[in-house]
Amino acid sequence: MDDRRPEHWLTACALLYGLTHHIGFGLAWLGTVGDTRWADWADILTPYAVLLTAAAALHTGRADVRCWALYLVGAVTYVEGHGIHLAANSVGNDTPGIPVVHLWDEVVGHYLWYAGTALVFAALARALAARPAPPMRYALIPALVVAVTWTTNSLEGGTAVMGLVIAAAFTVWGVRARRHLGRTLVPAFAPAVVALAVYGIWHRGFPEPTELGWI
Repeated sequence: MDDRRPEHWLTACALLYGLTHHIGFGLAWLGTVGDTRWADWADILTPYAVLLTAAAALHTGRADVRCWALYLVGAVTYVEGHGIHLAANSVGNDTPGIPVVHLWDEVVGHYLWYAGTALVFAALARALAARPAPPMRYALIPALVVAVTWTTNSLEGGTAVMGLVIAAAFTVWGVRARRHLGRTLVPAFAPAVVALAVYGIWHRGFPEPTELGWI
């Protein structure tokens, strides 16, 4: 019997990525605790949720040294970016309008965080893309969760151009691996390519949804 543990961990990683990367919006209704928000405290769990499940997928998928090296660089970048974002965002929520907070949260933090995410995804793809493909009906929902999350993070995080380029690269990777598990990269990133491109053309740029009053 085939060992499906890598796919199970990969699914968990995708779903937790979608959940935790929307935690600030999803838990905003909880309000504040002291000078911070409850959502900020919950967001501390994000790197553990995403990176540990990704590592489990790599371990059970018997990733080689190069995959682990790529994962390590991605994980460090992810944690650094997320930590910068979380701290600066929390300060900004308490004391709005500080330019340096915007720099570290919306620019440095987001670019590092999402670049780290892409590197972790690349490590997963390199390790698992050649595995037998499960029925698409099982992989479609986690893949679409990734697509939606990558799109919303790229737009609201101010990294839309980088997000579009990376999504296009993963889509091509998925097409080339279409006879194997790697084909799930197509529904995970092709919708993001379309959504980001249409959004950019429609608005003649990439204003954040909050700037448009959508959130």
